Amino acid sequence: MSAEAKYPRSEGQGQREFDERVVFVNRCAKVVKGGRRFSFSAVVVVGDREGRVGFGFGKANEVSDAIRKGGESAKKEMMRIKLDGKTIPHAVTGVCDGGRVLLKPAPDGTGLIVGGGMRPVLEAAGVRDAIGKSLGSKNRLNVVKATVDALNNLRSAEEIAAARA
Repeated sequence: MSAEAKYPRSEGQGQREFDERVVFVNRCAKVVKGGRRFSFSAVVVVGDREGRVGFGFGKANEVSDAIRKGGESAKKEMMRIKLDGKTIPHAVTGVCDGGRVLLKPAPDGTGLIVGGGMRPVLEAAGVRDAIGKSLGSKNRLNVVKATVDALNNLRSAEEIAAARA
């Protein structure tokens, strides 16, 4: 008897389709008596392209296991961000350790003018038009964390108006 027959799925129960992107894979070597032992770490970004995004960091002795662990971690850490159509509502900065990121909204049709670890995060989140600059560290893990921090600091116009009142 198959698993499908044992455990039928209702229509709303299935896993949503997420956009999963590997930002980078790092190889680390440990020198032992018999030679070198390699291990791998991977930074993975997951999003639904509709305002939800998360990132994860996975480590393992095989590349595929590190990517799988990073993807699972990213799905657990997903958060909703505020969007204004296809762009972000206002200019914002994000910081993580040495990585600093500046993001600005852009008019329709501009596209994503960003580099490094910012592009996969913004694409997975569903941002189509934005301008960004990575300031400080070029470490892609810290740039990804700073980009997520910047997106987390976004506020809608209604929230800003309510805070001023």
